[in-house]
Amino acid sequence: MDPQPFSPAEPAAIEQATPDDDPRGAAALLVDSRGRYLLHLRDANKRICDPGTWSIPGGDREGAETSREAVERELLEETGLAVPLEEFTVVDTVGPDGVGGRARVYLGAWDGDADDLPCPEGIMFRHFDVGTVPYLTMCPWTKEVIDLHQARGAPVPAPARASSGGRARLNLVGAHLYLEREGRVLLGLRHPGSAYAGNTHHFLAGHCEQESAVACVVREAEEEAGIAVDPADVELVHVVHVVDAPGGRPRMQLVFRARKWAGTPEVREPDRCLSWDWWPAESLPERVAPYARAAIEGIRAGRLYTELGW
Repeated sequence: MDPQPFSPAEPAAIEQATPDDDPRGAAALLVDSRGRYLLHLRDANKRICDPGTWSIPGGDREGAETSREAVERELLEETGLAVPLEEFTVVDTVGPDGVGGRARVYLGAWDGDADDLPCPEGIMFRHFDVGTVPYLTMCPWTKEVIDLHQARGAPVPAPARASSGGRARLNLVGAHLYLEREGRVLLGLRHPGSAYAGNTHHFLAGHCEQESAVACVVREAEEEAGIAVDPADVELVHVVHVVDAPGGRPRMQLVFRARKWAGTPEVREPDRCLSWDWWPAESLPERVAPYARAAIEGIRAGRLYTELGW
């Protein structure tokens, strides 16, 4: 899993992609102004590439995508970020089935707070300086990319200029399922180690990927709880526009009601949810995610929209 050959005296030329030789994989190495790397802790005990290691955002090309189109899509889906990227290197990788592949790595700059990023896949995002990297359980090719970046003098691209007076910022979009049965609402008790709302009750929910919000909530219902929902039976019942703290990333939380569904809720992702229970709408548990509680109150009051934390 070696990066493309590099000599400090004569940097290797970046491969120029063509439809035939463009690697299937694409990833983004993001560096902040302090020289720290944004790394992603991947799920363990799953059949994925490099499980349980710190890596960088990325994934495979889809359809006729180029590597650049793929890395921009993956970065937006996994982090909510859209930053300028420049080609950096190509590395050898190994898939979950042991078959080798390649990934084109792009370099970008980002100075934000890793805790503000969503984490629809994996465990968490964190910044690490180069001195800490050797002590992490690293994805092998990611470690080699960082070593190569250091060998090249650790260049940091100039961050993008803010537009519209520096006020433009992407809003994250979440899709949530509101199920009610005989006056009781379905809530899941999140795992204490969850990146968000640990040991707290919450809706069945997920961040929208490359899909509609309805498709997201239908997918999450099956993946998280084994519940089958027909998109035709889904209706929007509340929206919460929330920011957790002043200056934090704004989130648009869409709450959908399913008029009918099939299946009994079961724990399908025990690393994220401990149980599914039906709670009286007028007597919710003490620990409920604040915007979920606000949405339930809004639905019962017949309101469609709530702002929280602004």
